[in-house]
Amino acid sequence: MCASRRNMCPFVNREPDSMNIRKLLTKDVVSLNLKGTDKEEVIEEMITLLVDAGRVENRKAAQKAIWDRERKMSTGMQNGIAIPHGKSDCVESLVVAIGIHKTGIDFQSLDQQPAHFFIMTISPANRTGPHIQFLAEISRQLNDATTRDRILKVSSKDEVIEILAGG
Repeated sequence: MCASRRNMCPFVNREPDSMNIRKLLTKDVVSLNLKGTDKEEVIEEMITLLVDAGRVENRKAAQKAIWDRERKMSTGMQNGIAIPHGKSDCVESLVVAIGIHKTGIDFQSLDQQPAHFFIMTISPANRTGPHIQFLAEISRQLNDATTRDRILKVSSKDEVIEILAGG
């Protein structure tokens, strides 16, 4: 279990049925230029974003959650989107990181195309609602080719957040 200082963090979404992308996505959990050259490196880079931002304190628990899920089936979707995710008691509420890889990497995606957009989520083991709600909202945004093109051209993390928050 992670330390209890999380209870004071402003990004925590305490309302189980509400979804505020702007509270979940802050500049410290967005990477415009992922450097990893394969699935393992990108996943570790995304976990580092969450750890460095103070969203996850127990790195090993986060790694286990993500890799346990990834071993069941690749979370590489289609249209250049990958959604590595997992459930763990190392978080009390949904945590999210977004990464962009300009050239794309092989993520064993359903359509066999390189992944450019990475949305990592870790949610509490006993709560499904916020996780599903967030993924539905982000998927709705990223299913639009124009939105994906806009995100690949951004020059700031604020622009990514604005686009994904529906701006």
